[in-house]
Amino acid sequence: MQTVKDEVADLLKRLPDNCTLEDIQYHLYVIQKIERGLKDEEEGRIYEEKEIVRPFLF
Repeated sequence: MQTVKDEVADLLKRLPDNCTLEDIQYHLYVIQKIERGLKDEEEGRIYEEKEIVRPFLF
């Protein structure tokens, strides 16, 4: 299992040398959101599409 530091180091290796700080922040944000979504799924905190769309139907 990789540590957070290892994950960030791997990310930095994959990004181009001319990336900006904003690019790095964006990629970290996306990784965090994906990990949070996977954890929610593992813990049963998921919704079916019809449950999400229903409140918006008139």
